[in-house]
Amino acid sequence: LLKKGFAQRCYDGQYFFDTDHSVAGASVSNMQAGSGPSWFLLDTSKLVKPLIFQKRRDYKFTSFTKDTDEHVFMKNEYLFGVDARVNAGYGLWQFAFGSKGTLDEANYAAARAAMRGIKTDSGRPLLVNPTVLIVPPELEDTARKLLIAQQNSAGASNIYAGSAELIVTGWLA
Repeated sequence: LLKKGFAQRCYDGQYFFDTDHSVAGASVSNMQAGSGPSWFLLDTSKLVKPLIFQKRRDYKFTSFTKDTDEHVFMKNEYLFGVDARVNAGYGLWQFAFGSKGTLDEANYAAARAAMRGIKTDSGRPLLVNPTVLIVPPELEDTARKLLIAQQNSAGASNIYAGSAELIVTGWLA
């Protein structure tokens, strides 16, 4: 869902990550353009999430390992499988920010500020608090320096240390 969020629409008819979501007649952006690898900042602390996972039927593991199983008898091969019924979809775009810009202190700060500045249609602050940074493996070192290191590259205190949980996933590669 995250990878496709720049090209798939959500409940308001706009792309999930877009520059012109309408809030009280004004355009609001939850994305940053660029040509680099995508990274994502989410607020997962609210009851309603930016992404929704629905499990309609639990996972069931099945194995064919008995000598009396037809496939084992005929081909001398064991089979293993998993069956489930699940789906995923977009929740609230207000709790997600997608970027293809460089992952650095300035762009991370801009993403946090953009998320924290989102208001309701009536003008009240939504109180968005980014809690998770999701990156592909190629951005892991940069993300660790941004979120975990106590000093930044200039040797000063890293004000973003501990500001979000880091998730590195190959699904974004």
